[in-house]
Amino acid sequence: MPATFGWSWDFRQSGRRAAVAAALVGCGATLLGPAVTPVAASYGGAPTSVIVRESPSANGAAENLVTQLGGHVTRRLDIIDGFVATVASNDVNRLRAVPGVFEVTGDAPLTLDSTSYDPTTDPTSLYNTARTVGAVSYWRNGFTGKGVDVALIDSGVAPVNGLTTPGKVVNGPDLSFDSQAPNLQYLDAYGHGTHMAGIIAGRDDAVVPGSNYAGDSTDFLGVAPDARIVNVKVADAGGAVDVSQVIAAIDWVVQHKNDNGLNIRVLNLSFGTDSTQPYTLDPLAYAAEVAWRNGIVVVAAVGNDGANALGVSDPADDPYVLAVGAVDTQGTVSPSDDTVATFSSAGNGTRNPDLVAPGVHIASLRDPGSTIDRQFGATATVGTRFFRGSGTSQATAVMSGAAALAIQQHPNFTPDMIKRLLTKTASTLSTQSLSLLGLISVSQPVSPTLQGSGEVNLRNAIEAGVSTSYVQTWPQSTGTGTLEGSRGSLHVTQNGVTLTGEQDIFGDAWNSANMAALEAASQSWSGGVWNGQTWSGQSWSGQSWSGQSWSGQTWSGQSWSGQSWSSQSWSSQSWSGQSWSGQSWSGQSWSGQSWSGQSWSGQSWSTADWS
Repeated sequence: MPATFGWSWDFRQSGRRAAVAAALVGCGATLLGPAVTPVAASYGGAPTSVIVRESPSANGAAENLVTQLGGHVTRRLDIIDGFVATVASNDVNRLRAVPGVFEVTGDAPLTLDSTSYDPTTDPTSLYNTARTVGAVSYWRNGFTGKGVDVALIDSGVAPVNGLTTPGKVVNGPDLSFDSQAPNLQYLDAYGHGTHMAGIIAGRDDAVVPGSNYAGDSTDFLGVAPDARIVNVKVADAGGAVDVSQVIAAIDWVVQHKNDNGLNIRVLNLSFGTDSTQPYTLDPLAYAAEVAWRNGIVVVAAVGNDGANALGVSDPADDPYVLAVGAVDTQGTVSPSDDTVATFSSAGNGTRNPDLVAPGVHIASLRDPGSTIDRQFGATATVGTRFFRGSGTSQATAVMSGAAALAIQQHPNFTPDMIKRLLTKTASTLSTQSLSLLGLISVSQPVSPTLQGSGEVNLRNAIEAGVSTSYVQTWPQSTGTGTLEGSRGSLHVTQNGVTLTGEQDIFGDAWNSANMAALEAASQSWSGGVWNGQTWSGQSWSGQSWSGQSWSGQTWSGQSWSGQSWSSQSWSSQSWSGQSWSGQSWSGQSWSGQSWSGQSWSGQSWSTADWS
């Protein structure tokens, strides 16, 4: 089953949602699924057009309900497992209550913006997102993330304005399949990593460091605009990556967190697998936990499976790390009306999200020419520089920026203390609109399984203190489970061959107990060698992978130097002449959803790659 990074681009423009372009999904209505029990007639209301996203297992129940209520399905949106329908406005909540329905959002005409984009009037711009979470309170007190490095394990970072000031981004190793193509090394051919980097620490070239960030309504600024991004690339142009690459990347961050003047204090993991292996055994969770015990605040996305999820994603399921869900700000800057986003995964009562942060329709940096830009640029682009995205990926990036601000304020705090500070000062989301039997709207407290301690509130955090003796005491992971268990249902493939079992991307055998011991001692990397294989600066050894040879490729092309790439040239044509599907790695993909962005339009694209 092909796999991809599970997230989605935002089709909403100028503060409005729009359906996926007809050219992408075609036209016509199709009524599918079994009959459902007849429902009471609609109480009326003005006709309204909505976009409905549902689980494939719903078997068309939502479409059938539309028909029974006297509405009409006007277009199938197979790319997001959804449809567009016209229903009475009073029936919208009844659709939301159908089992298997993830999201019901308003449809509206698409307005293609130009260069006149005004972030001050867009409630989900980074300008306003920073105000929603209270980051501006930190800026006004001189805390902007300066001196804090945030490691971003993702699809790379493209040097676009906002990420090109000298020293803003430092390259770690490129452990992705793209590293075989010299013109793709370190760069973001997929588009996800650039979006995350902008949210965490973007800062336009024109901004004078240390200037009045709080009063700057013209330039792009991320949540922690003076933090530095350490770019550790694992995902290729198609979003393909194996768990073994992610674990190698986490291990590299731990061992190199203070090299060459680095100060890696935060690790952003905007992804997760659907592993059901207990965190106490899971190798991916163990790697994240080792990073935590080495002084790094690990921020991980809970996933995008909604309120019916059976638990949060791996490695967010490890209770030591900071597990983040997504908030829908309802199109306002004030957090008073915020709710948990319908796609944000619920916990299981034992392991819930720790916090939630804005993650719906976030406008961050666009990566021109990337896979996502080519697929959704006509509908998700805001102005010329920005892309909208929704998902727990975006919420995780917001939280990583928040952690960087708190760490600058409290440089001696341990990860446990930073987590305690952010959770104890969060704002509890007290009510959420629900539907009772599809007939009336009621309110009830938001369950901790959805919001954890609540929405991050940096206005409170900057004034608070935390006991210096606070230590988490959960059972620790041993990491002695299986690599295959960490993958869950998510596998990379090449030429029809799927990577499974206890072997890494080179086909080398994986011994969890041995690797866990090396990780505990911060010795899993020896120079450029990890798990017995050279991962940088040397050619691949030609080891077979399920009968398929990877020989003849060079890995990484050059060893990590700790230098920033800000002087390197890049344009949307950097990888011209190489088609996204023409690479030798074109068969790679995440099966299911694993990278925790949800949609690039307020809609998910279930056939896409990040989760």
